[in-house]
Amino acid sequence: MTTKTASMKKRKSSSGFWVNFVLILICVVWLVPTVGVLVTSFREPQDIYGSGWWTVFPHKGWTVANEINIDPSIDVDQPFQIEGITSTFTELRQGVKLNDGRLLQWVGNKRTHLVDVKTYGWIGFDLKLTLKNYKDTMSGGTVTYLDASGNQIQRQGNDLGGAFLNSIAVAVPSTIIPILIAAFAAYGFAWMNFPGRKVLFTIVVGLIVVPLQIALVPILQDYTALNLNGTYLAMWLAHTGFGLPLAVYLLYNYIGELPRDILESAFIDGASHFTIFTKLILPLSVPALASFAIFQFLWVWNDYLVALIFLGDRNRVVTVALAAMVGEKGQDWHLLTSGAFISMILPLTVFFALQRYFVRGLMAGSVKG
Repeated sequence: MTTKTASMKKRKSSSGFWVNFVLILICVVWLVPTVGVLVTSFREPQDIYGSGWWTVFPHKGWTVANEINIDPSIDVDQPFQIEGITSTFTELRQGVKLNDGRLLQWVGNKRTHLVDVKTYGWIGFDLKLTLKNYKDTMSGGTVTYLDASGNQIQRQGNDLGGAFLNSIAVAVPSTIIPILIAAFAAYGFAWMNFPGRKVLFTIVVGLIVVPLQIALVPILQDYTALNLNGTYLAMWLAHTGFGLPLAVYLLYNYIGELPRDILESAFIDGASHFTIFTKLILPLSVPALASFAIFQFLWVWNDYLVALIFLGDRNRVVTVALAAMVGEKGQDWHLLTSGAFISMILPLTVFFALQRYFVRGLMAGSVKG
């Protein structure tokens, strides 16, 4: 018996080790590129084009010890002598290693006549970080920066700051409105008897599996007829309609599991359905309300398709503005990475502020008995 117990404990310990190992591996695989994007968003553009993001941490690499100015009279199209060796422009561009371990590398084009002398060794933290990338990304004016060759580049800003405010104007009402409506509906389905209650609830649950894409064209036609296309109201109505079925289902599961004795006592004391809902149901349903608020807010904030169709360029939200940046500035990594993290700030804040309710609210009412 003792041997069997020890064997079971050993297998359990082994399985626990591999589960933890896989979870840690998944976290590392997810975190490494995320850290890379974050670091890139704070680096100077010329540094981004010239080296990888990991070079901000201590590492072994080549550092410039000094520079050699080539005589302008020398024809660099022909082999010429430098530091005791004869080399060509092409070879120096790729890097020529000397016998003492130093590296000669041409800087820029043929007109610069400048060669860096590099040594290999440990390089400490590179703390040349800047907030200018975020400032340029939020701005709608002209953006100026230097590329890897030192050339000055000008770009037109995408005004991500305005898009950020537009996303808030869309996401906050689109989260609050369906929560309020769904809470009333869930209470009615759970605690009120009325004709057709089961049929209506079945229809609501069935709407969860209906793809929203099939409703976009008819709704767009109605919005165009009502002159609502391109307005915030159009987005609020659309996200409310698309989010209500799941909201009603989640809140119904939670509200339906609340103790019946509390409601019966309230009815005996003469409380109305509205009083019970506002004084008892809402305070007791905070976990479920918070879990759906996270789910709905993240869905609306990260939505691209609905915003593109119903808002377009009239009131760009963050997702549409980022997509435009990818098309217009696909090579400007300092702007794209800073824009990505600007779009993540508010969703992460909302999630971490309400995450303690998230799992509790989603699991509530899912297991009966």
